[in-house]
Amino acid sequence: MSSRIAVMDRGYHSFGTPVAVTAQAAPGDKGIINIERESGLSGEIYDKAHLIIQGLLHRNYAQDIPLFLSASICFEQSYSPVDGDSASCAEFFALLSAIAQIPLRQDLAVTGSLNQLGDVQPVGGIPEKIEGFFETCSILGLTGTQGVIIPRRNLPNLMPSDRVQAAVEDGLFHIWAIDTVEEGISLLAPVTAEEFGKKVREALLEHARHMRDFRK
Repeated sequence: MSSRIAVMDRGYHSFGTPVAVTAQAAPGDKGIINIERESGLSGEIYDKAHLIIQGLLHRNYAQDIPLFLSASICFEQSYSPVDGDSASCAEFFALLSAIAQIPLRQDLAVTGSLNQLGDVQPVGGIPEKIEGFFETCSILGLTGTQGVIIPRRNLPNLMPSDRVQAAVEDGLFHIWAIDTVEEGISLLAPVTAEEFGKKVREALLEHARHMRDFRK
């Protein structure tokens, strides 16, 4: 599971709020099912981002093996229409976590788009997203480990409030900027990005063996 940050626009006011992204993965041949898409809640840009995630999974972990995977991705307790590609990073991290069976940190929220090469691309609403997650953490109590992961190319868009800036300066809240998927994994996972990637590939190889044996 990972956390994305959605921007809620009420016309007169917009704000960021964290949304849990969950994923399940098992051997199979159904591919990656996106529950928002299957429920008719997703827009065209979101659907394109979902296809990019599938391409990136093939590129990074299954170029030379058949991909036998039945997986699902869901925004928990989200029942409104969704669009855009800013949840791509959070979805991809949740998917990899489910495949490798390695839990990710839950005190960090992620926003960012992905391309099929694994590059993290800029998104909109960065100020609202940072403020929204900071407010959530403040209500629960700042621990000194919480923070947000954003695309590095969004750094010029940072406009932290005095409260956020003070918390960052005091080491109570953090803002990390990344360029690649691997950099995000290094922040979220309890192992190195290299070890994490190895676990993902081993799991996919085991899926392929399982399906081969099952079909005999």
